[in-house]
Amino acid sequence: MKKPLVGALFAVLLLGAGTAPAVAATSHDTAAPTTRAAAPRAATAKTATAGTITAKAVNFAGTVALSNCSGSVVRTPGSLPSDPALVLSNGHCLESGFPGPGEVVFNQRSTRSFTLLNAAGSGVGTLRASKIAYGTMTDTDISVYQLTRTYAQIESTYGIKALELNAAHPVQGTAITVVSGYWKRTYACNVDGFVYRLKEGEWTWKDSVRYTSACQTIGGTSGSPVIDNATGKVVAVNNTGNEDGQQCTDNNPCEVDESGNVTVRQGINYAQETYGIVPCIGTGNQFDLDRPGCELPKP
Repeated sequence: MKKPLVGALFAVLLLGAGTAPAVAATSHDTAAPTTRAAAPRAATAKTATAGTITAKAVNFAGTVALSNCSGSVVRTPGSLPSDPALVLSNGHCLESGFPGPGEVVFNQRSTRSFTLLNAAGSGVGTLRASKIAYGTMTDTDISVYQLTRTYAQIESTYGIKALELNAAHPVQGTAITVVSGYWKRTYACNVDGFVYRLKEGEWTWKDSVRYTSACQTIGGTSGSPVIDNATGKVVAVNNTGNEDGQQCTDNNPCEVDESGNVTVRQGINYAQETYGIVPCIGTGNQFDLDRPGCELPKP
């Protein structure tokens, strides 16, 4: 997973995760990772620059920086301007630590803060959560925070619109950009394909996105939106990559096909699809896990 970065490093570099999921080096917003957390990997300005490719078609507007990860303000096709805004990141970026296999965090109070970025990547303000609407590392690796402000209030104050979640499955070969609000870096590549099961340590994710080799994401990029360059919509959320060539261990996810065959791709990175979030969000931007078409794990 792209590990979360330590809060002190975050404060110095950004005031503003990469593989064992992709968080920035290891601690969470207010609490240290649980014993399930992977060993830290320090992310420095030097390593952050290596391997990045700036995509001119996509900018930073609507992305956010967490204390240890990246994220974005997102909306569904049915979200209204008056709805409380949502922030998307990874489940392994939660301030409470990595959720265990089978664990779902649902409607849990949170006051976590996020630095909102403009198109140029400058921090323009602070957004605050009212709750963790949903979070898990089972089948997928997502966290969705509900904010204290509406989309209309954010746009009125900062002139920034939320990124829209694509309601359709991503397509192989699509040109994409991974946008890290933590590092203020972008990574451009293509959807190389899809992984039946992606296994890393205790966790297993379904139908994951595999990038082509150009997207060399690092610690701190966890939770970054993966944007379809043609539509500007979010199709996935960046979360992990195989660092050392090991098989199915923390920081070294492996691919498992329908027959149980295991493939290791050292240096290749992955994301979790987000179209499945859309059916689970109903009136008022509230999660309803019993809605038709919602297949996210339940508490």
